[in-house]
Amino acid sequence: MAQIFPNGWDAIAVSGAAQREIETLEILRRDLPDSYTVYHGVHWTQLDRGFAIFGEADFVVVGPSGRVLVIEQKSGLLEETPNGLAKVYGTTRKSVPAQLARTIAGMHGRFTTAFGSMRYRLEELLYCPDYRVMRPEIAGVNPARIVDARRRTALATIITTILPADEVRLPCADRIHAFLSDELSLTPDVGATIGEVARVVTRISGGLATWARAIECRPFRLRVIGTAGSGKTQLALRVLDDAARAGRRALYLCFNRPLADHLSLIAPSGATVLTYHKLCQQAAARRGDTIDFADGDVFERLERALAGWQPDEAERFDTIVVDEGQDFVQEWVAPIERLLSAEGRLWWLEDPMQNLYRRDGVALPGYVEVRAMSNYRSPRDIVRFVGALAGAPMGFEAASPFDGSDVELMTYAGANAAPTTRQAVDAALAAGFALSDIALLSFHGRDKSMFTVLDRLGRHALRSFTGAYDAHGAPVYRDGELRFESVFRFKGQSAPCVILTEVDFDHFDEITLRRLFVGATRATVKLFVVMSDRAARMLMERIG
Repeated sequence: MAQIFPNGWDAIAVSGAAQREIETLEILRRDLPDSYTVYHGVHWTQLDRGFAIFGEADFVVVGPSGRVLVIEQKSGLLEETPNGLAKVYGTTRKSVPAQLARTIAGMHGRFTTAFGSMRYRLEELLYCPDYRVMRPEIAGVNPARIVDARRRTALATIITTILPADEVRLPCADRIHAFLSDELSLTPDVGATIGEVARVVTRISGGLATWARAIECRPFRLRVIGTAGSGKTQLALRVLDDAARAGRRALYLCFNRPLADHLSLIAPSGATVLTYHKLCQQAAARRGDTIDFADGDVFERLERALAGWQPDEAERFDTIVVDEGQDFVQEWVAPIERLLSAEGRLWWLEDPMQNLYRRDGVALPGYVEVRAMSNYRSPRDIVRFVGALAGAPMGFEAASPFDGSDVELMTYAGANAAPTTRQAVDAALAAGFALSDIALLSFHGRDKSMFTVLDRLGRHALRSFTGAYDAHGAPVYRDGELRFESVFRFKGQSAPCVILTEVDFDHFDEITLRRLFVGATRATVKLFVVMSDRAARMLMERIG
């Protein structure tokens, strides 16, 4: 099967134009060999260009040699005019040959700039799966490069003929993926499973990961306040990648260990990824302190060790990214800033709505502040659900191209949420989600959740933090196939399907809303909310 970038496109059912393109992706993935790579623009919206990439192109296929095929798909009916094929959009008629020619010309310019003339090969193909071209000789496109309704079953065969597998590799072959990744703003996204090796690729083109990196200020101190799903973690990864490419030392800091563990797998190899307390642990080790993680005061002792450390120039970083900055406290800012080189760049990324620890926001005098309040990650109906609970405008926008995921609300009586949670897991599996797609999140912290001590939920073994640490300070997990975490520990991560369970509270307040916000906005495709009868009554009253 062919490799598809960005992936995740097959997890969401959509309709309209995107549905036809997803059907094409399914054909390309199934029928092309694994030595072929397909790039597309159907999963994530581009703010200014809809579904297409490179202007009008729907797909870019790269063969084993590095030869590139641009596919423009025209679904539905076409018109055959004396000037060639045309597509009608409302009251506007657009020339298909002219669109394709503009796309190819623009790509030739980009490829020439990137690789030099004559060092790449660019081909074109028009795919119209619903229309039979009656007079291909006047279509305005090379008839051999038209795959219409008559030839659509041969699409993959035609592609492999244009991009032969046995062709000598072109000079650009080794750099094609990096080039297309940059053009598409491909970034790894944080997935549901700790230790997931595969890079889950998403695209937020025209969004935070693109425009924030164009900001310049001296000294470079940038505070980014972004809502859930706005791309803060994607931005962090792009910043780390920029530093790695420029040969600069980069440090990524966050508060939660699960997020740091996963980021360490998908960040550039040269970047240092730590939690704040792991950084403190390294400072304590430099002083020769003995660290006992069974000591109830160990974290306060570690913080004092970092506060007293004066790094020399060789120990400083050129780029520091603080992610989930709302979890940090004021006393931690100065030790972090001391780690920055003289001309270093410090990025502080945060979302006050995800402040679950009731911490005061930190003061960052002299920092340039920008805001990103569009959620691209969660389906629009999930974002609307959270907004309805607030009862007042929350200042963020539902910007995902996908809607209608149908938030599932389930209730339980008494204090035992397990049976209903088991039903939610079964419903998710029946809907087509794999266990690895599902994150089971408790509304409460670990110490108040019944799932914390469970090895299994029904027939499924739970993968969860035991609460213990090994001799090196690494958390110890139970072996299992279904991920369980609290909303506190899962901040900064996401999963295609989220089951937010044990939703129970005496009264609805700001911290309740924040927990619901964090839990709900972890979902990229589907959300189940398992709540007590009393919580359900209060939530329904708020939703109306």
